[in-house]
Amino acid sequence: MTEADETDSSSAPADEDLDLVDTDQVETTLVEDPLEDSEPLTADDLVAALEAVNTERDQHFDHLQRVSAEFANFRKQTEKRNAELAAQAGARLAEALLPVLDACDAAAQQGVEGVAQISGQLMGVLERQGLEVIAEESAAFDPNRHEAAISEPGDDSQTEPIVAEILRTGYAWNGRVLRAAMVKVKG
Repeated sequence: MTEADETDSSSAPADEDLDLVDTDQVETTLVEDPLEDSEPLTADDLVAALEAVNTERDQHFDHLQRVSAEFANFRKQTEKRNAELAAQAGARLAEALLPVLDACDAAAQQGVEGVAQISGQLMGVLERQGLEVIAEESAAFDPNRHEAAISEPGDDSQTEPIVAEILRTGYAWNGRVLRAAMVKVKG
């Protein structure tokens, strides 16, 4: 050994200092070095190695495509779920405001000044967001949208029951009934 070799080996850290990775948790894959073989490589060996690498590449590509598709599906489901939650939140808010609308209607019927303007503004905002008023008289009775509180006999010419009077206004939010209209039914 020369003097330079001795200084290089003395300045190298001890084996304990190099053990930074827990070797029990590391998976090692031994790859044979084709140049270490004593036999020269043939074209068939190189073709077989190339086919093996291509097969492995195709497997990784297929896995990537599956993971990408799963992620795209997850993103679509999350967007759909978030849209549904936002719609439900809007419906809950509109449902919570129904007593306020009822109070405004009652105050307007008693002649309180200024309530009609506030009620109109509130209704305008809610209708633009998806609130629908269920208060049509002389319309066919729909048990999904109307709650029959009073019933009276109809005319002989009447084939189906109709709404004779609205007792309490009903509301729907984006097609879903929040509160059925309480009605007097004729027929």
